[in-house]
Order: sequence, then structure tokens, then C-alpha cells
Amino acid sequence: MPPLSETAAAPAATARRVRRFTPAERWIHRTTAALVGVCVVSAACLYVPDLAQLVGRRALVVTVHEWTGILTPVPVLAGLASRAFRADLGRLNRFGPHDRRWLRAALRRDHSRAERPAGKFNAGQKVYAAWTAGAMLVMAATGSLMWFTGLAPLMWRTGATFVHDWLALAVGIVVIGHIGKAFADPEARRGMRTGRVDPKWAAREHPLWRTEDDDTNDHEGAHARDVH
Repeated sequence: MPPLSETAAAPAATARRVRRFTPAERWIHRTTAALVGVCVVSAACLYVPDLAQLVGRRALVVTVHEWTGILTPVPVLAGLASRAFRADLGRLNRFGPHDRRWLRAALRRDHSRAERPAGKFNAGQKVYAAWTAGAMLVMAATGSLMWFTGLAPLMWRTGATFVHDWLALAVGIVVIGHIGKAFADPEARRGMRTGRVDPKWAAREHPLWRTEDDDTNDHEGAHARDVH
């Protein structure tokens, strides 16, 4: 049995950490990640000849790919019932002067903290979220045209297949990049896994993020105005 002092220290250390994501938000992220992962892997098994031979059962792989594609938006739609998730969607959907400054610094490969101000989400995360949402909609639309052949004429289905295939490749590359970024930042991964982060990390990586009363108030815009 650990000493009483160690047992008491564990909750105290947890209490000092800042809550970044609620259980609902973490569930949405994990479920969406699992569905997208199955979509990417099943697509690779359909289009890469060596993988197709290794896996076989093409009809089953097609069915898995189609249904996971249809189900991918479901966690996000269900998550709209969460107030915290809706608040974070609002943050992701807003671009301020500090976000444009962050992007300019990123294009210059300037990694100084002063040149990369960020609220709860930095500009890179906002761009990634917007791109992913758009790609998900396009993939769902083009995939539906490919699956339900009676919905559109042959010319439309041919164009949908072209867009779907190349966008799928882009999605795979972006997802790999997203995973690489996550592995490069253990504290960000811990925040998504446990919902809490080190306050020092939050102050360093997201200096404009007001962590207190974060579920009901969003002060990033006011902080951005203060910076400028």
C-alpha cells in the first residue's frame, strides 16, 4: 500500500491540472477517429493491389467502407447535444487577428511563442478542423453517388469517383500528419486522453485561452484585442 502522503498527493496533482475537454468531447473525438481510421484502412485495401490480395473478400471490405463512411458524421451530430462541444465548435469557427498572425508565423516557419498567439485552439487546429469538416461532407456526397448509382447520370458518377479517390488520398495524408503532430506533443495527447492538461503547457501553447469558467465564457476575442 502506498504511503498516505502519496495517496493524498495524487488527487491534489489532478486538481491542479486544467480541464481542456469534457468526457463527451473525448468520446466524439475517439469515435470519429476510429471511424475515419476504418475508412482509410478499408480504402487502402480496396485501392492498393498488394493489400487487396492480402485481405481478400472485397465485397465485405466495400460494405465496411460504405457503412463507416455513412456513420462518420454521426458522433459529431450526436455531440451537438453537449454544450461544451458546441462552445468549442464556436471557437473553431472564429478567426481573429491573432489567428492570422499565427498563420503568417507558420508560413515563415517562425516558431517563437510571441509570434504564435493562440486561444484554446490555434489557427492550425482551426484550419485542420475546417478542412476535415469540408472533406467529410464532400466524401459523403461523392460516396453516395458512387453507391446509389440511380441518383445521378453516368457523367456525374464518373466525376464523383475521380473526386472521391483523390480526396481520399489527401485525407489519408492529412490524417497521418495529424497523428504525427499528436505524437510530437505528449501533453496535447494527455489532454485528449484524460481531459486535463498542465497549466504551464496551457499558458505556453495557448496563452489567450482563459481556462477558468471555460464552459460558459469565451474570452479569446477580448484577449486577442488586448494583444493588438
